[in-house]
Amino acid sequence: MTIDLTPVRAESLRGLCGGRVHLPGDGGYDAARVAWNLAVDQRPAAVALPRDAAEVVEVVRAAADAGLRVAPQTTGHNAGPLAARGLDDVLLLRLSALDQVTADPRRGVVRVGGGTLWEPAVDAAAAQGTAVLHGSSPDVGIAGYSLGGGIGWYARKLGLATNSLTAVELVLADGTQVRVDADHDADLFWAVRGGGGSFGVVTALELRTFPISTAYAGFLLWDLADIEPVLREWAAWAPEAPDEVTTSFRAMRLPPLPDLPEFLRGRSVAVIDGAVLGSEERGAELLAGLRALRPEIDTFARVPAKSLVRLHMDPEGGVPAVSGSTMLHSLPDAAVDAFLAEAGPDAHTSLLAAELRQLGGALGRSDPTGGALSCLDGQFVTYAVAMALDADTATQGLADAGRLGDALAPFDNGRSYLNFAESPVATRTAYGVDRWSRLTGLRDAVDPHGLFAANHPIGHPNG
Repeated sequence: MTIDLTPVRAESLRGLCGGRVHLPGDGGYDAARVAWNLAVDQRPAAVALPRDAAEVVEVVRAAADAGLRVAPQTTGHNAGPLAARGLDDVLLLRLSALDQVTADPRRGVVRVGGGTLWEPAVDAAAAQGTAVLHGSSPDVGIAGYSLGGGIGWYARKLGLATNSLTAVELVLADGTQVRVDADHDADLFWAVRGGGGSFGVVTALELRTFPISTAYAGFLLWDLADIEPVLREWAAWAPEAPDEVTTSFRAMRLPPLPDLPEFLRGRSVAVIDGAVLGSEERGAELLAGLRALRPEIDTFARVPAKSLVRLHMDPEGGVPAVSGSTMLHSLPDAAVDAFLAEAGPDAHTSLLAAELRQLGGALGRSDPTGGALSCLDGQFVTYAVAMALDADTATQGLADAGRLGDALAPFDNGRSYLNFAESPVATRTAYGVDRWSRLTGLRDAVDPHGLFAANHPIGHPNG
């Protein structure tokens, strides 16, 4: 549904946030609507850039009065599902100015604004000799990552990042500001930890810190021609590995870009990266079987914890990409065969990377004090990504990601990890029946008219 704003209503919106609201046709509209994923063409009814929580309240109330829905967004890493569902009646609320970071070592938390990226929070924790449960990229927004789950390099030991939240501050659909934690509106606190952005606009979060100042971390690299024995060894080792190790496996085909390190530029490689929360001796013991396969490069060593935010070498600053994801209940030999057929050295594919994230450990155990997403049921989750430089490469990339998913379908557990789902999926597949019922009930209670639009919506409208 396209909203036709009256001139008076349009001017009232433009006057919000000190003039930091842009409508189609305005000079600042195109720059304000750009997502981190440059392949996603967001065309909302308006874009607002509030500077603080008070301005968020004003925008939420004004949008509701204008008949617009509201979609909070920091970077737009996972903007695809939101744009695909349509933004004609949506005000996009870009929160990047809410980026304050404060470490509180006495309470063991880092407090961040709702638009904060991971790197400043990682640095603030590191200055206290601690760590937060960050992701694999420094420029991902903390709120979106944390509300959707969050799998980092300590995840098999410490669980999903969402369950390390100690408090969340939100603006609700009626414009009220609330702070939720274990002792204040525990039901809503449960819902936002894993339930995503359907419940309100997050203006601040508090993250638990952990006494981690260093880790035994790095990567092992082989030429892609040598992938088969490496993948079979890793696939057999990963499900039973101790909780203190978390790793990822990738088959990568890298373009000859000048900003890539020389050892990766224009190459096809197999990479295992990750971290061990333990001594060098323990790390060497856990990696012995993989090292016996004689990697070309081995960088595992004792490193500062804050360096792990760039361990995965994810691109920064925005790229055009398409992707697909599948959660696997197991990775037996037949699944390895299927993966190799679609991503191995003889595959004809446009995939930049075909990744398997190691789950299990604390990720697989339900946390009784956790939120709506307290654990993940599978042993592995895949993430297949291709560059989308134009319509043809986007179509090819989606087709190749889909083929990998189809090949692994016999091992799919039917669940979704929504942070990796960059196309619309049925949101309910991330949760069991009881949790979904509770989530939809809470969404109806706090947002009965469906004001908030999320990339993976709870309640109305539901994908």
